[in-house]
Amino acid sequence: MLRQFLNRFSKKIGIDLGTSNTVMCLQDKGIIIREPSIVAINNRMDQIIAVGEDAKKMVGKNPRYITIAFPLLKGVISDFEVTEKMLKYFFDKIFQENFNFTARPSVIIGIPLDVTEVEKKAVEDAALGAGAGKVYLVEEIMAAAIGARLPVEDASGSMIVNLGGGKTEIAIISLKGIVTFKTLKIAGEDLNKNIMQFARDRFNLMIGERIAEEIKIKVGTDGEVEEAITVEMRGRDLITGLPRAIMIKDEEVREALGSSINSIIDAIKSVLEITPPELVADIYEKGIVLCGGGAMLKGIGKIISKNTEIPVRIADDPTTCTIRGINFLLDDTKLLKEILLPSANEEKVVR
Repeated sequence: MLRQFLNRFSKKIGIDLGTSNTVMCLQDKGIIIREPSIVAINNRMDQIIAVGEDAKKMVGKNPRYITIAFPLLKGVISDFEVTEKMLKYFFDKIFQENFNFTARPSVIIGIPLDVTEVEKKAVEDAALGAGAGKVYLVEEIMAAAIGARLPVEDASGSMIVNLGGGKTEIAIISLKGIVTFKTLKIAGEDLNKNIMQFARDRFNLMIGERIAEEIKIKVGTDGEVEEAITVEMRGRDLITGLPRAIMIKDEEVREALGSSINSIIDAIKSVLEITPPELVADIYEKGIVLCGGGAMLKGIGKIISKNTEIPVRIADDPTTCTIRGINFLLDDTKLLKEILLPSANEEKVVR
């Protein structure tokens, strides 16, 4: 009875649980948490010592007794216990009080399109274990479309490509539903690995992911630059074992990224091939919308447009489209009910 009374005053939280970053919003306050999905664990004490930005600073610099955990892989939970503790840390950071003595919050979480029932249950259980009272699941790509202000309720086709850190999702949306879609396990982190592998194969140089990401951001995929770009690449020489720095050209970076970029373009084409012609006509007129961190890669819109012969635009603030859509759903309960996914774990919702 007390719990039911308190739940009338419970807060509503939105969560974009990403491979690279976890973003949270609070009803009436907007985005309040935006930190890396990273946890540092002290193995000697079996204790979490840092989460988010503090844990990211330790990556590549940690001694053996500290494990750096990445609890989400390709958009799904790979380590349940660590994910639960990470969410609990963020919840405590939001409220600065013990949930045992307050109303448990209602939580809306975005999940990938192709998750299994087991993976869906893991998300719900992690949120409930961290202190949530009710958990609502929505498709990330639908939330991203809402956040990008696409007319998801209309009887017209909208195409959105969410280029995340661990996965790429492509969907055609009409009448509040997803008509056709494709999920690709190639995304921002894979582009970093492409550059790392290229440095190893071409220059016998081992570089870190942070250096690879910096190079990716500086150069991008745009081959129509007025002046050639060269960037410094620092790492360890695999032959001598000593530090070494070389200058790498923009064309070499694009060569390293080429295979993954082509896979994303092929996936976009394959979705268009199975889309009803009426919706394809709408998309040809309105264009493709890109969101997610990968949408900020230089020239990505131009190269997709060139290969698909369809206009491409980058959503406003593409990295926050999903959480903005979830934030909108915190207030629009009618739309939430219409796009809500069935729970995999109804009996464990705390009343």
